[in-house]
Amino acid sequence: MSPIIECLQGDIARQADIEAVVNAANAELRPGGGVAGALHRAAGPELDRACRPLAPIRPGQAVLTEAFALPNRYVIHCLGPIYGVDEPAEELLADCYRNALALAEQHGIASVAFPAISSGAFGYPPEEAARTALSTVTATLPDCPGIERVRFVLFDAASAELHQRTLEALQTRG
Repeated sequence: MSPIIECLQGDIARQADIEAVVNAANAELRPGGGVAGALHRAAGPELDRACRPLAPIRPGQAVLTEAFALPNRYVIHCLGPIYGVDEPAEELLADCYRNALALAEQHGIASVAFPAISSGAFGYPPEEAARTALSTVTATLPDCPGIERVRFVLFDAASAELHQRTLEALQTRG
C-alpha cells in the first residue's frame, strides 16, 4: 500500500495521531516565532534543553529530539533556507524534506507532519515552497517503505488549499 499524503489546515503542535512533527527551526534550534515558537511552547523547556547540544545546524539539515509534552514521540528539526540568501534555495529546501524523511525511516517512524518550511519569516514564495515540498516528498517516499503517512499541516486555509492543489496536480501528472 502506498503512503498517504494529506494537506490540512491546523496546528502543528496538536497532531496527536502523528509520531513525529517537523519543526521549521532556526539555526540555533531555539524557541522563536511561528512553528518553532508553537512547538517549543507546547513541548515545554525540555525541548530547548535537548536541542542545545545539536545546534547549530545548516540549511537543509535535519536533527531529531524527543517531543516531551507534545502529543508526539519525536520532533524533527529542519533549517530551511532564507529565500534570496541561502543558495541553491530549492535544493536546500528539498534537502529539508528528504533528510527529515530519511531520519523518520531510520528511526522507524511511520507518520510525519510537516509545516510549510521556509515560507513564513524566511520569505520563500508559497507556490514554489509547496511545489518543492510536495514533489520532494512524493519522490522520496519510495525510498522510505516504513513511512505510512505524511501530513502537511498549514497555518491558514489559503496555504492548505495551495498545498492540496499542488498535490493533486503532481498526482495527476504522476
